Amino acid sequence: MRHGKKIAKLGRTSSHRKAMLANMVTSLFENEVIRTTDVRAKELRRTADHMITFAKKNDLHARRQVLRSIANKKVVAKLFDELAERYKGRAGGYTRIIKVGTRRGDGALMSIIELVDRPGSGAVEEEVAPVQPAEEKVESSETVEEQESKKD
Repeated sequence: MRHGKKIAKLGRTSSHRKAMLANMVTSLFENEVIRTTDVRAKELRRTADHMITFAKKNDLHARRQVLRSIANKKVVAKLFDELAERYKGRAGGYTRIIKVGTRRGDGALMSIIELVDRPGSGAVEEEVAPVQPAEEKVESSETVEEQESKKD
């Protein structure tokens, strides 16, 4: 029976998968947004949410548990000092996955995973849905018919 075995294998051995997720969670906390495949983003969300929950505890044991996965001490310091304070009042759901379509080479579903409530989060939304050029607005109080009659 497969009870409690919900992790996606991602086509890798367990050691490769563990190293890949550790690198991805390090990049996520360092940059606060990364672009990856949809399945990897869903697995990364589990790991990242666990790390932020450890950081909210803010004790030595939690820091050592995070250091087992994240080797970069600057990223761990950012996680415990900055990110733990940001999500202090939040009970979960620290990441957001935005689907952006398929990859050109192999058609894999791509997603952007980002930390919620991060400063400057509008840049990702512009990448996902580009802004259409606005139509010209009439600046005066004259109606369009009055302007057309002046042109004639």
